[in-house]
Amino acid sequence: MTTRKQHDPHEAELRDEAAHGTAPRPIDSIETKVAELEAALAEARDKYLRLAADFDNFKKRSRQEHLETIQHASADLIARLLPGLDDLHKALDHQPEGIDEAWTRGLELSVRKLEEALRAHGLETIDALGKPFDPAVHEAIGHEESSEHPEDTVVQELRRGYRIRDRVVRPALVKVARPPALPTADGGSRSH
Repeated sequence: MTTRKQHDPHEAELRDEAAHGTAPRPIDSIETKVAELEAALAEARDKYLRLAADFDNFKKRSRQEHLETIQHASADLIARLLPGLDDLHKALDHQPEGIDEAWTRGLELSVRKLEEALRAHGLETIDALGKPFDPAVHEAIGHEESSEHPEDTVVQELRRGYRIRDRVVRPALVKVARPPALPTADGGSRSH
């Protein structure tokens, strides 16, 4: 019994190339293929590293946006509570005569608890008195002549200002110092 060898269609081509000396050397072919595969691997690795970095940046951005959304929402709620806090401070500052001390202490304790709860959410009072006027955190609604304070120094705070971290929730309403007016020759006065 004789077995017939299967015919390879490229066999004749390979024999011709071998006879004429044009056949590619197997080592050159393998080295070329290895170089191609290494280049493809390097490209895939670079793509992977870029995608991993992009994804990491996306996660960080998403986290930051989420935190800002939460802070923005709490800032809006806190801004709505501030007029009530102002009213409580006014009630304490303008108590009528003869009020029971226990009632006053209870109101003071309630105000302190409310302020502590707001502070826990990042609320801070903006320092105003004696500070140079800063339009980012102060809103000037008038001025007072003063020789005791440098010009544009806050001399009176009419309403407290607040911020949450770097964001101003409400600027402080203030009056700022102006130099006293100088008398003129005709008896009037003119600004310094």
